Amino acid sequence: MALSREQMAMRVARELQDGYYVNLGIGIPTLVANYVPAHIQVMLQSENGLLGMGPFPSAAEVDADMINAGKQTVTAIPGASIFSSAESFAMIRGGHVDLTVLGAFEVDVQGNIASWMIPGKLVKGMGGAMDLVAGASNIIVVMTHASKDGESKLLPHCTLPLTGKGCVTQILTDLAWLEVQDGAFVLKELAPGVSIAEVQAKTAGKLVIPAQVPEMTFATGANS
Repeated sequence: MALSREQMAMRVARELQDGYYVNLGIGIPTLVANYVPAHIQVMLQSENGLLGMGPFPSAAEVDADMINAGKQTVTAIPGASIFSSAESFAMIRGGHVDLTVLGAFEVDVQGNIASWMIPGKLVKGMGGAMDLVAGASNIIVVMTHASKDGESKLLPHCTLPLTGKGCVTQILTDLAWLEVQDGAFVLKELAPGVSIAEVQAKTAGKLVIPAQVPEMTFATGANS
């Protein structure tokens, strides 16, 4: 079975390390804030000017003025700071973000990413994605393996306008965890109940399958 949005966020949370500064993109990546492991401390950054995001608020905690870049209400952990978007992007462009987690429309075997525009459809703009993929030292793409029409999103070459070139090394889809290595997608983990054959059928780019591919496990976050 394909992973749920929450399971995808839990799997990404396993990649967090103590002391990390992490930017979470709009959509599924924002859910990672709910699953930060209790034994580590990370500072989650929102490009609109918040460093130290906490889990999503309960009804009693909602503050309409405390939002992330996706306009969702959020909480702030002790030690959080609030600043202008200009200072936020100075942090991003200065290479002070250890990990960026963001969605994508397409990723290809060279680590290129297309995440901001589909020609012919209304586009609000690229947001901070181009700065984030250029400034972060580690990037994880989180997306469905195929489009709603069943077309693969893991391609030999991206067909949409690029957000960044050669920057993606790790991809989590609803079917698998993959790494980009030497012009190919390397299958590292399978979602529970998903077969190698299904991943093969839905991967258009070159796919390398090791002799042993473990089943995915998930982090148990402090707030899960």
